[in-house]
Amino acid sequence: MSGKSLSVIPEIRPGQSIELLKELHILTRDGKLNQDSRRKLKQVYHLVHFIEPLLAELASKDNCLSLADHGAGKSYLGFILYDLFFKARETGHIYGVEARAELVDGSRRLANRLGFARMSFLDLRVAQAIASPALPERIDMVTALHACDTATDDAIRFALDKQAQFIVLVPCCQAEVATLLRSKKNASLAKTPLSELWRHPLHTREFGSQVTNALRCLQLEAHGYQLTVTELVGWEHSLKNELIIARHSGVARSNAGARLAQILDLLDLDELRDRFIY
Repeated sequence: MSGKSLSVIPEIRPGQSIELLKELHILTRDGKLNQDSRRKLKQVYHLVHFIEPLLAELASKDNCLSLADHGAGKSYLGFILYDLFFKARETGHIYGVEARAELVDGSRRLANRLGFARMSFLDLRVAQAIASPALPERIDMVTALHACDTATDDAIRFALDKQAQFIVLVPCCQAEVATLLRSKKNASLAKTPLSELWRHPLHTREFGSQVTNALRCLQLEAHGYQLTVTELVGWEHSLKNELIIARHSGVARSNAGARLAQILDLLDLDELRDRFIY
């Protein structure tokens, strides 16, 4: 497809890599947008809309900024951010952390083919990345989009250890809290009428997700982050829709740690104390 014909697709930004968009199945092989790919591109831009201003703020202070994307999968987000933001700059680096070696190998090949030299892909679990010498001591921004269950918590721990200025999370598949709530349901019913909120299995799953994200927010606030919690996309696209953006201010919310501990106690979730309080 010629550059002239691509220019009539208003969704494509000037200078975007057409080969990348095809590899990510945002453009069809003949360079067109169908209904499904148009929706996918809209979702990507919606997320980039949140992240780009944060990257610009970081770049205004330190041009050599770094981003670690956890549970990167095919590094969809990392490639788009590199193409739209990092490519035009002489410095800055993106690290994609993914436990599936075949996806890491695929991302490395694609980055080499596109000439995206300041991208690294690491075959690691999120928890392993904290101590890995392959990553720098400090990371400016940490993202974790749909990192399943406790991998999101590992990404938060990584971000705290690396003194990240920004953390962008879209949590997914939060089963741990729901499992604990379910295992202690009878005791909770005797303890508090609030247990009616998670008595039914569907409510247990949904309430577990809600509690998990509330605990994460309190944890981040206790470590000096200011939060924005919003929707990522419309509900018609995904039920895994919560977007948490954390900005490090250095000023902890005074009662965040106490509130967190009280919730763990009220809901009989003391087993999670080491996960959320440190």
